[in-house]
Amino acid sequence: MIVAGFGFRAAASVDSLREVYGRAIGSRRVDHLATTTDKASSPAFTAFAAALNLPTVAIDAKVLTGIETHTQSEASQAARGTGSLAEAAALAAAGSNARLLTARVVSLDRMATCAIAFGDGE
Repeated sequence: MIVAGFGFRAAASVDSLREVYGRAIGSRRVDHLATTTDKASSPAFTAFAAALNLPTVAIDAKVLTGIETHTQSEASQAARGTGSLAEAAALAAAGSNARLLTARVVSLDRMATCAIAFGDGE
């Protein structure tokens, strides 16, 4: 299973998510989108997921705490307890033995991040 994990600011738009997703996925086919439970119901994220017709995985923020990530954001570490919300969400949703295929990519407007992980989905 391939999962696109997202972190984004409250003011992020569908365009922000679409742009960073497009740069992160390359030619891959993604199976699910993932972010934290508190962000999963945001209007931009739900509209983006609906436009792609992809299921979403809402990850409890506590699960993400301490997940080792390739990139390190001080803001993410302080707010979420992990170096990259996008990477941690992708890894958590991809299941056991998950590995990053694409480390965190930051949108051009700096409102959203996306990372891609592969795992067995369990």
